[in-house]
Amino acid sequence: MARYDEIFSINSDAEFEREALRLFRYQAEHCAPYAEYLRLIGVDVSMVDRVESIPMLPIELFKSHKIYCGEDDPQMVFTSSATTGMVQSRHYVEDLELYERSFTEAFRQFYGDPKECSIYALLPSYLEREGSSLVYMAERLIAHSGGGGFYLNDYEKLLSDMSRDYNPKILLGVTYALLDLAENYAPHLDHTVVMETGGMKGRRKELPKSELHKMLCSAFGVEKIHSEYGMAELMSQAYSFGDGIFRTPRWMRVLVRDVNNPFARLSDGRRGGLDIIDLANRSSCAFIATQDVGIRYEDGSFRIEGRISQSDIRGCNLLVQS
Repeated sequence: MARYDEIFSINSDAEFEREALRLFRYQAEHCAPYAEYLRLIGVDVSMVDRVESIPMLPIELFKSHKIYCGEDDPQMVFTSSATTGMVQSRHYVEDLELYERSFTEAFRQFYGDPKECSIYALLPSYLEREGSSLVYMAERLIAHSGGGGFYLNDYEKLLSDMSRDYNPKILLGVTYALLDLAENYAPHLDHTVVMETGGMKGRRKELPKSELHKMLCSAFGVEKIHSEYGMAELMSQAYSFGDGIFRTPRWMRVLVRDVNNPFARLSDGRRGGLDIIDLANRSSCAFIATQDVGIRYEDGSFRIEGRISQSDIRGCNLLVQS
């Protein structure tokens, strides 16, 4: 068996559940902040026998604690983007090979072999800081693609290079930069998937996704705007082919919790806080309660509908306050 095949060969719910429970028991013992959180909420690890019962670690603990259970020193520390005065999350990664395999396998699952297309990255706010997992991912995918590259703020060179490229293309851009490109140039992009990620980053007023995507579709001459859902605290990404519906790779699952009772699961179709299980998070914590609000559907896909305000969080901040 090749390295990490126990994660990336998962092909059924039963296989996912078996690997998730095995990893839960390991991290409940070896990830000290997670073990302490489980103790504080009174969880008997031996009694957890199904995925839906695994307690999720509040994502804000990545800002205040070292969430790590690797056997060796980490090879990389990824940090979240943050405006002035905000504390960044820190994700300690023991093995970059695992991260690279995770984002490459996910890309292939949804878009095919990267060498069959050109990838153009318009990620100014990420390139302007260190520790971005998105830049690391884009850099490696571009290196294995048929063309493309990074573009900071040089929109004219980006459009010129894309116009001479006859490969199928993916334009991966932070949302505010794509909107700037659309408003200032309105280029018709042939044979191109436009993929947005990252939001406005405080550079522009936030817009409803439906309104934003309508503007981008009109400017770029495409039918749908794709999206990438990832974060510094995760080793894996979900993708949307349009309409705001995201799908996860086989080793990742999304569950929904009651925002007023983080230990209560909600059924498919109900709106609540998003919990993520990412089995590629082997050296940190694979079980994360995010601050995103959304809906999960019966087929496992999900939609994001906003963020949870701090005043809405109940019972998830035991370690944050300690």
